[in-house]
Amino acid sequence: MTSETETELKTESRTARFAQWLMDRESKRQDKESNLEGMIRLNLFLSVCTLVAVAGTSVSHYLMMAYTWL
Repeated sequence: MTSETETELKTESRTARFAQWLMDRESKRQDKESNLEGMIRLNLFLSVCTLVAVAGTSVSHYLMMAYTWL
């Protein structure tokens, strides 16, 4: 029975390590997604700034109206 108990402990510890690895991987993926979200916001902000610089303030008014409709 001791060999069965040892086998169960090894299996549980292996399962626990695998579960911990999955949890760590998921948290890293969520951090990466939040970083990607920030980059998209920065890109959108810079694009709007470029449009305003090129086309003037009328574009900014149209963009603000479109943003409020969303």
